[in-house]
Amino acid sequence: MKWLKHIFTLVFIGSFNFLIGQTALITGVIFDAENKPIANVNISSGTFGTISNADGFYNLQVTSDKEIVVTFSHIGFKNIILKKLVLNTNETFEFYPVLNTNVEQIDEIVITASGSKKLTHITTITPAIARKIPGANAGVENILKLLPGVSSNNELSTQYAVRGGNYDENLVYVNDIEVYRPFLIRSGQQEGFSFIHTDLIQKLEFSAGGFQAKYGDKLSSVLDISYKNPITFNSSITLSLLGVKTSLETISKNKKFTTVTGLRHRDNSLLVNSTQTKSNFKPNFSDFQTYTTYKFSDKFHLNFLGSFSRNSYKNKPLTRQTNFGTINDPKALVVYYNGQEKNNYNTMLAALKASYFITENINLKFISSLYHTTEEEYSDIFAQYQITSVEEDLSSVNFGNPTAPKVFGSQFKRTRNDLDALLFNLKHIGKYTKEKNVIEWGVEFKHEDIRDQLRESEFIDSAGYFIRPPLTDFQKNQPYTPNNSPIVAYNSLFAKNEVTINRFSTYIQYSKQSTLQKSHLYYNFGARTQHWTVTTNNSHNSQFIVSPRAQIAIKPFWKKDMLFRFSAGVYQQAPFYRELRDATGSINTNVKAQKSIHYVFGNEFSFLLWERPFSLKSEAYYKDLSNINSYTLEDVRIRYAANNATTAYVYGFETRLNGAFVPGTESWVSLGVLKTEENIDNKGFIARPTDQRVKLGILFQDYVPDIPNLKMYLNLVYNSGLPGGSPNYSDPYIYQSRLRDYKRADLGISYIFADRNNSFPKEQWMHDFKEFTIGVEIFNLFNNQNAITNTWVRDATSKQQYAIPNFMTSRVFNLKIGMQF
Repeated sequence: MKWLKHIFTLVFIGSFNFLIGQTALITGVIFDAENKPIANVNISSGTFGTISNADGFYNLQVTSDKEIVVTFSHIGFKNIILKKLVLNTNETFEFYPVLNTNVEQIDEIVITASGSKKLTHITTITPAIARKIPGANAGVENILKLLPGVSSNNELSTQYAVRGGNYDENLVYVNDIEVYRPFLIRSGQQEGFSFIHTDLIQKLEFSAGGFQAKYGDKLSSVLDISYKNPITFNSSITLSLLGVKTSLETISKNKKFTTVTGLRHRDNSLLVNSTQTKSNFKPNFSDFQTYTTYKFSDKFHLNFLGSFSRNSYKNKPLTRQTNFGTINDPKALVVYYNGQEKNNYNTMLAALKASYFITENINLKFISSLYHTTEEEYSDIFAQYQITSVEEDLSSVNFGNPTAPKVFGSQFKRTRNDLDALLFNLKHIGKYTKEKNVIEWGVEFKHEDIRDQLRESEFIDSAGYFIRPPLTDFQKNQPYTPNNSPIVAYNSLFAKNEVTINRFSTYIQYSKQSTLQKSHLYYNFGARTQHWTVTTNNSHNSQFIVSPRAQIAIKPFWKKDMLFRFSAGVYQQAPFYRELRDATGSINTNVKAQKSIHYVFGNEFSFLLWERPFSLKSEAYYKDLSNINSYTLEDVRIRYAANNATTAYVYGFETRLNGAFVPGTESWVSLGVLKTEENIDNKGFIARPTDQRVKLGILFQDYVPDIPNLKMYLNLVYNSGLPGGSPNYSDPYIYQSRLRDYKRADLGISYIFADRNNSFPKEQWMHDFKEFTIGVEIFNLFNNQNAITNTWVRDATSKQQYAIPNFMTSRVFNLKIGMQF
């Protein structure tokens, strides 16, 4: 489609035309030490000034793209002074200061488009970006995949791997409450929403490793989300060809009761029907979330987080054709299907959090949560397949189509899986602050009750005879010698498990900010302990672990704005239910915690380029892993060996340059390189399933200079090929080929009819809109064929197995309308 490439080229060239703006906006609410809003605070910056209203709310217009000083002053309180503040043109920066009566607060910070400089290995992402950037599964995870250490080759999945880890090694918190994912998810086509509702987010922070003791025991990463506490009424609705999402923010007249509520519905038929498998596929999912706050007093707040989601999938595959092979020997796999697949996943989360502010220095929180999931996977799929030659004549109307079949076979897969899991959590966390010293602690109890029934079987009939498993009991010279052994599924999984896990964990950490020869110094030391007990009908086991961690950061007294960070620590991931279950479905209660020692060195350099703020962040890391539970990866489903018989390592380097490439916007370019290998049963090191050597991510925002309300959002991803896996019953050391490189571009173009800079008179119908936008999205802009896994197909005559790639979605168009009231 040449016209599409021409449009993209024009838009991209236009991105280098800079629109020189004049102002930015600082907004927020001003509180005193008891969290009461303060009225009539004077806020000034140069020639600009304003005062806070009765609710402590303020809006201050300031000069953009240059260093400014902002002062907050009020009789009876000491001033707050922000120095070296740099904001982008048209940027809105939220700042919620707390005025004290005894200490004047002066802070020198350089604000980039992604937030203030972090002393710890935490990346701050502007929530607005997560809401605007296009993607087949748009949201927080879509943005994370553009960071250098995060990878995923499945645009239909919200799961992601971080620095050589797998999908089960990532923590997610919402307002201090841990959230979970369904257990049986096996493919991107069967995944619904991310738990995170982007319209409800107030703050988004992410760490790819080297994080503090307070963040938990997973091996790879932490995603820390804060939902909003509204200060005004607000509502929004977004409509697209993929579904609808809404949000509602309310606040009571006495300002004590606030709610943020979100409702989403999505139908992925538009996307999944663009894959290589033609089917009658109706994947639809809905969810409801609410986060409420009631302030009984300035010292006691009560919060409730509730969520319910329902994911339903009905799939009747029809046909599939995949061309593979080489230029000299092109082949095609043609499959004809019969049968259907019905899967349902229903999850519920209810959490209650009580916050008690004893003094301005002591904050105590008590959290209780209950997570319940019921999951069903029922399928009966019969497939007949051919491996054929492909028409090679470019002049032929049948070019690329299959010719006479070479091999014919059939396959029957049957699944009856049921899972019911109940997870109860009770936690206390506390924080004591005195001057620049901070002590944090936590105590947590978890109870997990899982009831799982697995029934899976796969029968293969190739070239007219039945294929049995390649095991000792079934080794016959078939078809030349008759085989009288019983008919047994080529692959089978039959298990019924009832597992109870009780976990008790604690942490304590100490942080301090000081100076060292005029340089700013920050350090944090902490440790976690965990004891857990696993009980099944037949066995019982327990383990106790200790995980020390430390972070140090120094900001030298240099003219250049540089920050150096170093982290080291032990991260031990106690086995969850899925990690206890081996390839046969049996539970091994003797599985120990996987252990990883992190070493992370980072640097952050903030500077002005073209008189606009930029930041260059780089990190080098090494992870030494032991007691590793090796696994195989089928799409996004993980099957563990459950034996702790593996050691591994990961090392890599990442860098990300972000800032205002175009005035008033944030964009970034990120690059990551890594290598991860594992040694299974001392056989030697081979590439792990997540050994993605090179990752390049680009997020770019732009607008037309003469029409600033016409905006463009573009994300580009390049991932080098992952290991392609191996067939069942095969030695993974033999199969070390890789999938093709992953290349994808998603483009969004929208026009803003109304926002805070474009209001309308009361007599016009658009007056009631705080924001109104219409946009078009193009997913997989250049229609790249990206493979996520291989399908292994047997040629029974030669006993050869072909690795046939499973390709993801092709180019898809989407229309999107956003409204805010």
